[in-house]
Amino acid sequence: MAEEKNFLTDLFTSIGGFFYAACGEVFSFIAFTGRCAYAVLDAFRHPGKIRRRELLYFMDLCGADGVPITFLICFLTGVILGYQCAVQMQKYGADAFLAGLVGCAMVRELSPLMVSIIATGRTGSAFAAEIGSMKVSEEVDALRTMGFMPERFLVIPKLFAMTLMMPLLAVIGDIAGILGGALIGMGVLNQPPAAYYAQTVAWVRPGYFFESIIKTAVFGIIITFIGCWQGFRTGSDALAVGRSTTSSVVLSILFIIIADTILAHFFNSIFF
Repeated sequence: MAEEKNFLTDLFTSIGGFFYAACGEVFSFIAFTGRCAYAVLDAFRHPGKIRRRELLYFMDLCGADGVPITFLICFLTGVILGYQCAVQMQKYGADAFLAGLVGCAMVRELSPLMVSIIATGRTGSAFAAEIGSMKVSEEVDALRTMGFMPERFLVIPKLFAMTLMMPLLAVIGDIAGILGGALIGMGVLNQPPAAYYAQTVAWVRPGYFFESIIKTAVFGIIITFIGCWQGFRTGSDALAVGRSTTSSVVLSILFIIIADTILAHFFNSIFF
């Protein structure tokens, strides 16, 4: 009986500790979101306070620096998807539908997800590591001591840069994925370029590109918020920076998948 009682006590203690920690995380994120929302409103009211040099730096980091890897991965994703579909479609004589399938899949789902996952690994982790290092060296505390709002200096330039650059990367990824599918369609199925182009235009609506842009903008906001939040939560040692960086990547991907599920249902109700 004593062992059973101890087991139940440990079990309920563990469950209680988990929910206590989870509630603490939720309240911390809500408080951080509130401070960032206030900083965003203050930036819109006083645009001159935005640090333009840092904004341009992060736009270059989030956008131009990520173009080659984004184009390559989305292109190869389109090649893989096109090849796998072509193998099956040849069995049933449905070769003509390859362009529509690859185009719709890349533009509506795969390209936004690939771009966001790349940005999470490249940029979201960098945001967490940068702010985490500042937290360890007490630079964030110094800003608060001097009466400054750290979120306005450390979050707003990153948030604006990601929101502006992610849709552009999404368009590049969409085009790269379509080109990857076209390579398979013309190289494996011997489809004429004009026919493949006509099928792509017929199937891929302009609204699908709008969906891709909206999704990646939302995903960019999620990546920035999670990365910066984890950076501000960093402890006081070097290991804490590594933990914050890892947590930012894992949580960003989790919330991106959840947001993609919600947005997919929303856009399907609009287009169909």
